[in-house]
Amino acid sequence: MDLQKQDLHQRAEPAPAPAELRASDADRDRIADILRDALAEGRLTAEEHAERVEGVLAAKTVGELEVFIRDLPAAHRRHAAPSFAAAPNRPTAGAIPADPDDNVVAVFSSAVRKGRWRAGRRIHAYAIFGSVEIDLSEALFEYQQVVIKTVSVFGNVEIRVPENVSLRGTGGGVLGNFEVDTLDSAEPDAPVVYVDGWAVLGNVEARPKRGRLVADILDRVQRKVDKNLRKHLDR
Repeated sequence: MDLQKQDLHQRAEPAPAPAELRASDADRDRIADILRDALAEGRLTAEEHAERVEGVLAAKTVGELEVFIRDLPAAHRRHAAPSFAAAPNRPTAGAIPADPDDNVVAVFSSAVRKGRWRAGRRIHAYAIFGSVEIDLSEALFEYQQVVIKTVSVFGNVEIRVPENVSLRGTGGGVLGNFEVDTLDSAEPDAPVVYVDGWAVLGNVEARPKRGRLVADILDRVQRKVDKNLRKHLDR
């Protein structure tokens, strides 16, 4: 009986207000981006920007973070629903060549593609009693659409992509596992990775690598901010 009363008491306690919630790294990054834009627009001096960024890094709750942008227009804009269109489930006809740009083969062995490498339009991955790892989290995307054709027979194919790309999967498993986490990017020109193929008594898995972003997209945004900042300083 006492346990039931304790449970009812716990459920009756009000949930904490949003401002009282602990701030995440993503929350801090959002506020830092707003402050960076405010510096580029001339709303903050370099000293004010540095002081506020220092406070953002030390903030523990969402409410403490909001204090640093309270006097900036970006803090009062309504968050509109994203206007981007979802990536198609199939690549554009004729955009992907029939022959692969890269073959990753593991037969009774392992094969890895990772780090800073150039991803072609078509990649073939074969794991026959072996293991293939394709990590695109730091790759250079020269094309917006990338197809990864996979065949896993008593093997394992593991694919990791950055968080700010779109990910699609069309394949299946025969007494095996074919699993692709669908992902949509908010960036209109972000790459789209299509994973296709079969897992026969094997495993094919594709999912985003948390915390990893396509550097090329970020570089374009940074160049735009730097250009606006230089324009302001040259006045």
